[in-house]
Amino acid sequence: MKNLTRSRRPATISVSLFAAATLVLAGCSSTLASDSDVRLDLSVREPIPAVGIIEPQTLRIAVAAVLSPEGTVESYEDLATYLGEQLGRPTQLIQRRTYAEVNDLIEANEVDLAFVCTSAYVDGHERSIMDLLVVPEIAGETVYRSAIIVPSSSTATSLTELRDASFAFTDPMSNTGRVYPTFALLQEGEDPEHFFSETIFTYGHDRSIEAVAARVVDGAAVDELVLVNMLKSDPGLADRIRVVDLSPDFGIPPVVVPSGTPASFRNAFTELLLGLEDAPNGPHILSDLGIDRFVLGDDGDYDSVRSMIDAAGIGR
Repeated sequence: MKNLTRSRRPATISVSLFAAATLVLAGCSSTLASDSDVRLDLSVREPIPAVGIIEPQTLRIAVAAVLSPEGTVESYEDLATYLGEQLGRPTQLIQRRTYAEVNDLIEANEVDLAFVCTSAYVDGHERSIMDLLVVPEIAGETVYRSAIIVPSSSTATSLTELRDASFAFTDPMSNTGRVYPTFALLQEGEDPEHFFSETIFTYGHDRSIEAVAARVVDGAAVDELVLVNMLKSDPGLADRIRVVDLSPDFGIPPVVVPSGTPASFRNAFTELLLGLEDAPNGPHILSDLGIDRFVLGDDGDYDSVRSMIDAAGIGR
């Protein structure tokens, strides 16, 4: 099990190391979605049905609040279309506002494949509603970290110097956006429930970053990969925010299937995702997702997050 002591490494981010990262992550950002369900129909390349053959069932793919609906279409459309074509099924992307709601879809078998965040996977695996399929590899690694950020004008140099400040979490189940900062404060002997003067949930790492940059809040915990991507897209952001702490490495957000998925579908999904980098349009699809390739995952990589969740007492 990984050492869960708060990282004392200098709070610097290597843009070159993570420049291609973020869209598939996990850990998980979005522009705040509306309270209504977001369903994005990508059934634009349905196979021509043979005479007497019933149209195949739609392949339903859930993406846990990683991007705004528009961003999700742009990043995931080619992947969804590719999987549908290979399996001979029309495809549909499904989003929900929170990680817990996506887990509910998986539990109800209302989706066939899902991109979930790390803590959501830990919850789903604990309740035996989902199984790990593959994970994204980025810059040769299958890990990510939480970054504690403040406005550039702030005098704070660490998380513990944000006492009585306003603070933004992302999702209630977010590993990098809630579990880690809560656990880190407990490790310092602090009471997370009363440490900050005010806390909010933004339901998106990008929105937390924007809130800090605009000084709406005094600090936030965000997915480092999302932060790097935003810094790459908007270099001026570096003048408005500052990183004061980085967490240890955590297992990266995985791709899962509902428990009880037939072995034939499980194997088909695995084969298609693992072989994507060698598919004719595979490199383009992976580039849109901001990852190098998909690789097999290991449930043991999430033990450190399980320990943090238990220590912090954070559930659904």
